Amino acid sequence: MGDDLGDEWWTKQENSENSGLSDVEGGIQETQAAVEEPTEQKAKKRKIKSQEPEEAKKKKTIQKECFITNEETKGEEETDAKKPKKRRKKKTITDVLSSSEPVAGTPGDLRGLLQNHFGATRSVIEQEELSLPESCFLTSNDLTHSLSSYLKEVCPKWAKVQKQDTQTCSVILLIICSSALRTIDLIKQLTTFKGEAKVVKLFAKHIKIEDQIKLLSKGVLHIGIGTPGRVAALIEKEGMNLQALRYFVLDWNYRDQKQRRMIDIPEVKKDFLKLMESGVIKKCRGGAVKIGLF
Repeated sequence: MGDDLGDEWWTKQENSENSGLSDVEGGIQETQAAVEEPTEQKAKKRKIKSQEPEEAKKKKTIQKECFITNEETKGEEETDAKKPKKRRKKKTITDVLSSSEPVAGTPGDLRGLLQNHFGATRSVIEQEELSLPESCFLTSNDLTHSLSSYLKEVCPKWAKVQKQDTQTCSVILLIICSSALRTIDLIKQLTTFKGEAKVVKLFAKHIKIEDQIKLLSKGVLHIGIGTPGRVAALIEKEGMNLQALRYFVLDWNYRDQKQRRMIDIPEVKKDFLKLMESGVIKKCRGGAVKIGLF
């Protein structure tokens, strides 16, 4: 049988086998090529990206950064808009005076205060009647004196003047200060000056005005120390007069815990100006009363 088929049979079989193998190999190569293609494409893309110019990369990073910063600034602006704006604090009298060195008061300071107060509402003639000439003033404290040493200097004949006084409802020496506590402090400082003189407290705290009127009317009092509000009220109610008054001393240079002087406290300043207008200026211009700035 083998001889009848001849050599062609053998060659045909080999060719068919070889063709089958080649088909299988071709299929494998095609699958490998299909698998390798995407990997090659990926590699090419990576090479292209790596080959991108540095300027393009910088642009991209800058754009990203700008985007981030814009978002951040927007967020900050929104939070700032929600926050209430802080108001600037106005400088107070305490701030101004605490930053400045104490300066002794002068007669010009008191005259300027009266001129500024009465200048806007009074005529020229009325302003002249309320002005205080230099002759109305005693020597001012230069910030070196205690109250007793200052009064000894401006009232050298105090003991004699005190003995000659016989007036009720009045005092020879009237000291005006800013508060009840300051009044008590000044009374303590009078020990070496007053001698046998009688002192009366003239302030509103814990003391009724009726009780003070009775006290002034009972006997002779030589020194009165108090606040301008209460003294002005006593004069208005005729519980006190200025007939015996010879020395009108202002606690001008004293500063409280807030560094305020007597004239820096609005309510005290108002009462003080009222007191000055109630007869003190007239007595001073007539020469009967002298003003001292302690």
